[in-house]
Amino acid sequence: MAKVSFRDLENHGDQRGFSFNVPSDALAFLGAVGDVHVAAIRPQAVRGNHYHEVRREVILATHETEWSFHWDEGEGCPPQHRRFSGIGSILVLIEPGASHAMRNDGSGNLVFAAISSEAYNPRETVARKVV
Repeated sequence: MAKVSFRDLENHGDQRGFSFNVPSDALAFLGAVGDVHVAAIRPQAVRGNHYHEVRREVILATHETEWSFHWDEGEGCPPQHRRFSGIGSILVLIEPGASHAMRNDGSGNLVFAAISSEAYNPRETVARKVV
């Protein structure tokens, strides 16, 4: 079973702008919500290059710029990546042990929300570069 999976989200927006929901099965994947944080990635910058020993993570990225997601399936596994462009929203479900990073390959800011199953604990976040 893959440690990282992607899901395109349906835009329920209207003339005012986009609107995306996190599906209930993605929240069930977490089991509980222990932490939520929102961050931006400036053009050509990277966030991540780490894995979590315990917590599961769901990343919700709503984009209008080119960007890429990079990950591995665990220690000693080769890095993989997936590129995104245009306007859309992607949900990424990440199991513990899968190192992951997001790179902004475009010219505008990339904003995302990360929802975790456990409270933030820097001791269970371990650096492992995938990009």
